[in-house]
Amino acid sequence: MLWKKGRRSDNVVDARGDDSGGGGGMRFGGGKGLSLGAILLIVGIGWITGQDPLQILGQLTGQMTEQSAPASTQTRQAPPANDQQAEFVRSILGDTEDTWGAIFQQAGRQYKDPTLVLFSNRVNSACGLATSATGPFYCPADQKVYLDMAFFQEMAQRFKAAGDFAQAYVIAHEVGHHVQTLLGVSAKIQTARQQGRQMQGDGGLLVRQELQADCLAGVWAYHAQKRLNWLEPGDVEEALNAANAIGDDRLQQQGQGRVVPDSFTHGTSAQRVRWFKTGFAQGQVGQCDTFAAKNL
Repeated sequence: MLWKKGRRSDNVVDARGDDSGGGGGMRFGGGKGLSLGAILLIVGIGWITGQDPLQILGQLTGQMTEQSAPASTQTRQAPPANDQQAEFVRSILGDTEDTWGAIFQQAGRQYKDPTLVLFSNRVNSACGLATSATGPFYCPADQKVYLDMAFFQEMAQRFKAAGDFAQAYVIAHEVGHHVQTLLGVSAKIQTARQQGRQMQGDGGLLVRQELQADCLAGVWAYHAQKRLNWLEPGDVEEALNAANAIGDDRLQQQGQGRVVPDSFTHGTSAQRVRWFKTGFAQGQVGQCDTFAAKNL
């Protein structure tokens, strides 16, 4: 992949080596963390009301951000210019900004760029504290993508999914969740959760949400290739291999020796490959309506 053709984004924040990385999402006035009792109380409220406890935390921390850590993310530095891994991330993020900015403009809407936070070991987001084991994730409460680049090593070693375009697919998938937030999909999922609708399981809303993000990653890849012509032989196969490697069925089989469809949250390997290919085929967002699809 000729990734150096991509425009470098200015929205990458380097919080590596900072244990409080990501903007102090769970910090309140005076620099003190949220107490265990308060967290248990919020979890209890979530169970009673049917709300996601992380969503409640996100709402609370979102309201307190300016008071608790007004300059936290603003004072952090951009990645060093000689960091090739960070340059790669900036290039991919920059192209997602260009692609989605153009798509939204064509639809008469305005795209809001997300921030991507590079971290190591652990990070504090508006959705709560996460460790590297969580993997890359997007937090709708602060509209940021969080990435520990050690995950790319794990992809190559544990999942046998190496390659720069495989890594680009991971970033584009998380940006796909940001697109869902801007389009109102994430809010609808949260409403459905509160209404007690099926979330996990084969065909559940979480699976459909994740598969749509895969499709949106494919949409980005289509437009990026059309504009930059930066893919090399084998690159598409790298992305498809990555999608195949992190399907629920494959991960469950590797981890526990059996597949439990009722606990699916991201979709099977075949489904993830199919929906990325759907987006990549023509680059049309309208083809990514996984929520209306009878056959995922």
